Amino acid sequence: MARSLTGVVTSDKGDKTIVITVTERKTHPLYKKQYTVRTKFMAHDEKNEAKPGDLVMITECRPLSARKRFTLSRILERSGAHFEEADAVADIPVEELAPEKPAKVKEEPAEEEKA
Repeated sequence: MARSLTGVVTSDKGDKTIVITVTERKTHPLYKKQYTVRTKFMAHDEKNEAKPGDLVMITECRPLSARKRFTLSRILERSGAHFEEADAVADIPVEELAPEKPAKVKEEPAEEEKA
């Protein structure tokens, strides 16, 4: 049976590839102290749908490359911090993107001071 792991997407820089960080809590056998172990896995994301911060489930498969041994099975939870530059620029009017510099206005002395 293939392994299934749950972790957070750390990177989606590669084409059809995501990096997932799986966090485990372990207990030391002698000292009984708990510690955290983080392991990174590379997984195949066919549709490039996972983004950094998403909680995903990956499943073991045949080797797809030198380091990819998993595929994305499903996205469990989306991250709320997605930012697309194209979306942000589309919502801003053109006038606000390139504001004109205000012209400098010289203050002239009042007429009373001139006399």
